[in-house]
Amino acid sequence: MDKGMSRREFLKYSAATGVLIAVGERMVGFARAEGAPGMVEADRVTVWVLVDNYYDALRPDSPITKRYRVVPGKSIHAEHGISFFVESVVDGQTSACMFDFGLDKAGLLNNLALLGIDVGKAKAFSLSHGHFDHYLAALGMLQQNRSQIPAGTPFYVGEEAFSHRYSTRPGASEPADLGRLAKEDMEAIGLKVVEVKNPTRIIPGGYFTGNIERVTAYEKVPPSMLIKRGDKTESDDFRGEQALFFNVKGKGLVVLSGCAHAGIVNTVRQAQKVSGVEKVHAVLGGFHLINAKPEVVQSTVADIKAMKPDYVVPAHCTGFEAILAFRSEMPEAFTINTAGTRYTFGI
Repeated sequence: MDKGMSRREFLKYSAATGVLIAVGERMVGFARAEGAPGMVEADRVTVWVLVDNYYDALRPDSPITKRYRVVPGKSIHAEHGISFFVESVVDGQTSACMFDFGLDKAGLLNNLALLGIDVGKAKAFSLSHGHFDHYLAALGMLQQNRSQIPAGTPFYVGEEAFSHRYSTRPGASEPADLGRLAKEDMEAIGLKVVEVKNPTRIIPGGYFTGNIERVTAYEKVPPSMLIKRGDKTESDDFRGEQALFFNVKGKGLVVLSGCAHAGIVNTVRQAQKVSGVEKVHAVLGGFHLINAKPEVVQSTVADIKAMKPDYVVPAHCTGFEAILAFRSEMPEAFTINTAGTRYTFGI
């Protein structure tokens, strides 16, 4: 600002020229995420897939993977769900968080024990959206580890994470009740529930995308997905769904998706937009293409391929046909996920 210009004159000039300085919820959210220009890079990101639909003890390791090997009496639990434990290293300091929790408490606790993960090291817990295959194991697991979790540890969610949800299954005359996660249960454990709409730092180097902008024409939420809003049951647009992403130094974005009801292409583009980083290093998680029309799968694969990620790891709700399509179209980037796999991105 020119020293001869008053603050009032500067603000008027800024507004007139489109350089408006806004102080509001959206800008506050970006400030929490440290803004695109100042987003912190991670030197290394390590992702343990605690829960996924598929487990194979004999899959070979790769430069980025270390898979759990079954031994007599000790096997990874697989289920229809997904859960991640993530560590980031920034300036030599390690921070950890959990992202989603799967649905079976016993299975999650089993896998945590086998992988040697200490939940007490998590500086934050986070949830992508309010479907039971992502939250149901949370309460039991957190209660069992309550003594290790400091009071006030944040539990990050998007809007409507605690809403009651339903799904109309093929051939069913009535919607199936999918239940809901109770906010009061999380608070009773001692967690501090933090609802976000804007890009938000979860741990150093790790950020929620904020509400995901819908930019593709083909990524649509099916009308079978329902939510209770007030006294009405309506189509669910998953407006508050969140993904978790990191910008790994010298590599690019690592994007973790719970289900991508908003569309995995929309999800990655949101991470690119809010980070200001175009290069995509890895996309990992549920892409929600199960039962999708072939043309939707084809468009999704084509758009992800155009982003030229170094690694694409479809999991959970992606669906067999879509996984095969990614394998066919992106053989060098494709990695098959198995529950119990540890991924390392960066030095």
